[in-house]
Amino acid sequence: MTPDSPVAPPDLSSAPAAPVGSGDGAGADPDTAPIPVKKWIWGLLILVLIVGIALIIAFFAALRHWFALHTGTLHGGPDLYYNFWSGFGSDLGEATLISAVGIGVYTGVRKVNCHTKRCWRIGHHPLDGTPYILCRHHHPGVPTKGATHEHILEQHRKAQEAKGVR
Repeated sequence: MTPDSPVAPPDLSSAPAAPVGSGDGAGADPDTAPIPVKKWIWGLLILVLIVGIALIIAFFAALRHWFALHTGTLHGGPDLYYNFWSGFGSDLGEATLISAVGIGVYTGVRKVNCHTKRCWRIGHHPLDGTPYILCRHHHPGVPTKGATHEHILEQHRKAQEAKGVR
């Protein structure tokens, strides 16, 4: 071939063909490959974040005035922050108390719940040979439909025999 002659297309007969309709862009030209949806979402989120920051910067004085008026620091009483601590600021202690109680309840629930990942049921049944405590749904030896009186007596008999009491 000479530099003036047209370039021949590459021979694609030996290359494996991509399945039709795969949609993953495998084997496609990088210039025409579709952009994954995740990249579009991240790009949109970053654009919204940049526009939001630009709007905050552009209207900072108006936002600051609105915030000062609504939190009570603009038209104070005896001193500048009297209205803040008498109104909006007095709720900070309540928010702290509610947050502390919420964290305590969450911690308590996490300590007594089933050890199976993502299970929020209360665990009452220890799994023999392990440190795990499981709920009746995940424990292999607890019937999920409810135990009959005969089943309970049979389990008690087996436990007594294992201890060698009888």
